Amino acid sequence: MAYLFTSESVSEGHPDKVADQISDAILDNFLVQDKESHVACETLVTTGQVVVAGEVTSNSYVDVQRVVRETIKKIGYTKAEYKFEADSCGILTALHEQSDDIARGVEGRGVEGREEQGAGDQGIMFGYATNETDNFVPLTLDLAHTLVYTLARIRKDGKQMTYLRPDTKSQVTIEYDESGKPLRIDTVVVSTQHDPEWTDANGKVLSGKELQAQIERDVREILLPEAARRDKRYGELFKGDFRLLVNPTGQFIIGGPHGDTGLTGRKIIVDTYGGRGAHGGGAFSGKDPSKVDRSAAYMARYIAKNFVAAGVADEMLVQLGYAIGVAEPVSIYVEGKGFKVDKSLVEKWIKEHFNLTPAGIINTLKLKEPIYEETARYGHVGRTNEVVEKAFVDGNGKAFTRRVELFTWEKLDKVAEIKQAFGV
Repeated sequence: MAYLFTSESVSEGHPDKVADQISDAILDNFLVQDKESHVACETLVTTGQVVVAGEVTSNSYVDVQRVVRETIKKIGYTKAEYKFEADSCGILTALHEQSDDIARGVEGRGVEGREEQGAGDQGIMFGYATNETDNFVPLTLDLAHTLVYTLARIRKDGKQMTYLRPDTKSQVTIEYDESGKPLRIDTVVVSTQHDPEWTDANGKVLSGKELQAQIERDVREILLPEAARRDKRYGELFKGDFRLLVNPTGQFIIGGPHGDTGLTGRKIIVDTYGGRGAHGGGAFSGKDPSKVDRSAAYMARYIAKNFVAAGVADEMLVQLGYAIGVAEPVSIYVEGKGFKVDKSLVEKWIKEHFNLTPAGIINTLKLKEPIYEETARYGHVGRTNEVVEKAFVDGNGKAFTRRVELFTWEKLDKVAEIKQAFGV
């Protein structure tokens, strides 16, 4: 029986994503100077105010106010009328040292007589992959990300849709057949913040219903074609016949942190698989890789993606369970669809061929590098593994750059080995 499935995405200007980006930018600035930094940084943003709180143990100094303002500026909150602006917002910092009780477990001090690094907390982490797209994430989520990313590019280019403001949400509903194959887009929702009025090419000032009609036309005639062009894999779906809802409430002027308080970690489903697979409940942003909430979720994704890419299954979910202070996972569980081999053999192979201790995960995926700010917008999975050069400022105010490898958990370097092992 055919069914509908929906995923959403939000732009970098969404208040929760603003908070995520600030937390991860602060994390990167600690790690780039001291790889052994332990950071758990939470951010709250609201009208004219940023609150940064959490635990940090590091030998580096970070000018938190500078990092916060630069991050907000990059997002695009640079006008006073937004009621949240990079240069004028207040910033309250409440960072303190990590609890020694947690540090004992992470560092292996006094934990069951062992010396190896233990998990930074207990919990369950999931990784998921599906072969319905070539980046192995659900198609609904992939298209939702494409929409908000493309709209942000249009806004920053400043040539079209110049009434756009930074806060945007998208939602894509796709019809699947009884076997789970995507057939067509059923509904697209785009809610985008905008100026209260806008002057068109003929000098006419538009506001209210006239402006909303213009925004809907521009979404149809500018955003959707541009999204189709940018998404060379599945963009043709945007050219089909589907229901389009643009700013369904009638207008979206008040937005960003002024319209809704933003908090780190409130968009964990947008960050991962758009409601498919499963989620253990732990957020990612602001946490250094000793926190398995983040690092083990990346590792589980790495495992699932490589197995699906190898053809072992059409869809695969990996669960890892950890206890605080204990290095090895307490459980490994695999499920999914379209398995070509017995799942118990897959679980056994994972145990034997992946180092799932916190230290093993960190070393495999190179997680002590300053690679996290990029993850805090447009999803942590389904992204491009690439080497980039990032700019930083040290504790003495001196600018420098660092080459880093982003999204290492998206590599497919285990596929050949898995194919050979399972004969697929």
